[in-house]
Amino acid sequence: MYQYHCLNAISKVGLEGFNTQYVQTDTMDEADAVLVRSAAMHDIEFTNKLQAIARAGAGVNNIPLGKCAEHGIVVFNTPGANANGVKEAVLAGLLLASRDIVGGINWVQSERQNELIAKAAEKEKKNFAGNEIKGKKLGIIGLGAIGVLVANAAARLGMEVYGYDPYISVDAAWNLSRDIRHIKEVDAIYEQCDYITIHVPLLDSTKKMINREAISKMKDGVVILNYARDLLVDEEAVIDSLRTGKVKRYVSDFPNHTTAGVKGCIVTPHLGASTVESEDNCAMMAVKEIVDYLENGNIHNSVNYPTCDMGICSSVCRIAINHKNIKNMIGQFTTILGEADMNIAHMANQSKGEYAYTLIDLDTPVTQGVVDRMKAVEGVLKIRVLK
Repeated sequence: MYQYHCLNAISKVGLEGFNTQYVQTDTMDEADAVLVRSAAMHDIEFTNKLQAIARAGAGVNNIPLGKCAEHGIVVFNTPGANANGVKEAVLAGLLLASRDIVGGINWVQSERQNELIAKAAEKEKKNFAGNEIKGKKLGIIGLGAIGVLVANAAARLGMEVYGYDPYISVDAAWNLSRDIRHIKEVDAIYEQCDYITIHVPLLDSTKKMINREAISKMKDGVVILNYARDLLVDEEAVIDSLRTGKVKRYVSDFPNHTTAGVKGCIVTPHLGASTVESEDNCAMMAVKEIVDYLENGNIHNSVNYPTCDMGICSSVCRIAINHKNIKNMIGQFTTILGEADMNIAHMANQSKGEYAYTLIDLDTPVTQGVVDRMKAVEGVLKIRVLK
């Protein structure tokens, strides 16, 4: 029997993916797995029982990845599960920035008691006029799951789309419309595009990548959209550029004291993935990842351990080992098993940075003594025997 704990409200549709072998616990210390959305986990002390954490979403800044890796805890996220919801929010942002729809709605609200509002609207509407997005140039920085969907949708709406991503995956490249212009230098996005939307992870290398220098290269009257992470943009620089007219609109999904209420800023309360469908999809994917890991030892979409999949074990038992990525680990494991006269039916080993993961299927049951010897190998962080 496995126990799981939810640090945030998780979609019931997703939790239904757990079978009768799983029970929910209100105590994290009893959990084999944790599901989380936005709850901060950096100050949490982890028990030896905890095997996995699944973030029902893409960003994992609220989870101490290194600390988890050192404890042999695999952290999963759910890339692409909320991509369509965010894509639709970006399209809404494009339209809100191109035409003063919000200003028009606010004017109607302010005139709701005016019996002659229809006549007044005919005079007032010129103050909320804007531009069509058809034929305009959209630059997309980051062609992951969300960026590709935005690119394809914008192209279908008649925009001239430029995409920049030096690390674009094969899958993303295949899914990208042939109408998208793949740009090799990000400066080309800055210099040519009327609208720029950013879809990259928050890393040391991407923090405040939209800064004063980048903005200085952009066209006058550019619109910048940020539905990824607020820290990707130097918002003080953007606000200064709004005041000078260099930037026409800044659309952000991350409200804070810097941007809230500032003229030219269109800020929504982190609504990008706030759809029923996105929350269901993320939860279903997170549960599937946890179940496959706890029952079969397989890893998909981990952010701190490598991908490793040997399917369902058809041998007598499977050993799953989380360990440091150091030399001779495999040799030590196979020596211990050989000395115990145990035959290896199948084996897989993968590494990711400082950490590695090994799956070993055996034709005979493994004894606790053998497990203890393998656990004692320097660099082994966690070991499990899966029946």
